Amino acid sequence: MKELTFNADDFAAWVIDWQQQQGRHDLPWQQDISPYKVLVSELMLQQTQVSTVIPYFERWMAAFPDIASLAQAPQERVMELWQGLGYYARARNLHKAAIAITARGSFPDDLASLQQIPGIGRYTAGAIMSFAYNRYGPIVDGNVRRLFCRLFALEGTPGQSALEKKLWQLAEQLTPREHNRQFAQALLDLGATLCKARQPACQSCPLQSVCLAYQQNRVAELPTPKVKKAKPSRAGHFLWVHQKQQLLLEQRPDRGIWSSLLALPEVEADDPRLAHAELMGTFSHQFSHYQLDASIWSPSAGVQETAAQSWYNRQQLAQVGLPAPIRKWIEQQLKQQSD
Repeated sequence: MKELTFNADDFAAWVIDWQQQQGRHDLPWQQDISPYKVLVSELMLQQTQVSTVIPYFERWMAAFPDIASLAQAPQERVMELWQGLGYYARARNLHKAAIAITARGSFPDDLASLQQIPGIGRYTAGAIMSFAYNRYGPIVDGNVRRLFCRLFALEGTPGQSALEKKLWQLAEQLTPREHNRQFAQALLDLGATLCKARQPACQSCPLQSVCLAYQQNRVAELPTPKVKKAKPSRAGHFLWVHQKQQLLLEQRPDRGIWSSLLALPEVEADDPRLAHAELMGTFSHQFSHYQLDASIWSPSAGVQETAAQSWYNRQQLAQVGLPAPIRKWIEQQLKQQSD
């Protein structure tokens, strides 16, 4: 076990006292707390800022006020409400979790049972235990990782197994057996508002006196930054088939980019329909691991529909789940045609 340089009870008292005075208390998922609200908010907040999540969370809860309503919803409606948030696997995982929990008959209330639910990992299970049940639930996310790396001067690139093991070990040691909701919120708030990746507010931090990175003047060095690699690019070719005020869309596979969403039909570069097609336009979109350079083509001949394709008018387009860059391009094109 990692040897602490201070008492765990003192640590909990320091951060909880700070959170009560300086932390965030008015976020929508902090009101009338339930395990379902925590599950929804935590999956939305993965790799997404709080300010972006708030309107999505509010729309989501209006559409699916409880876990049963989400479990019963068609996947198309789920993806529609998620569009624009990105990382669409989170929406599918949330839907799967709702179905599994509803089939189970009750929301799990212990760490082991929570982690058996599809889409709920170690962090989300700890967050549900802490925030929903106010019970012991260690958490390590990006904010906690940064805070602990600096507090204990831990080296290693985030994601490395040795570092992750140390971080979870610390989380288990430091997490108290009571006041867990405030404690967990304190860790997240400290990381999000003070111990930021850039320009951390060390002078306002309640942990400054025990922070090893601050003592060693290494705050800017930790966590150890990942070596940035140049993103590769990939060409994508999409068909624009618009006739009788309707647009042909295709449901994408349940794996890969924009999984399960509707989009313009994608074809290979050597597809014979591109030989005499007109180039309508292009756009680029940044994914986490590569850049998509998309070309939109209008084929000269009719297109044979497949089972995954359907026609949509303007009104229907507003009600279906589309990837944000695809929706933007479609709306711009339709506006030009109507002007």
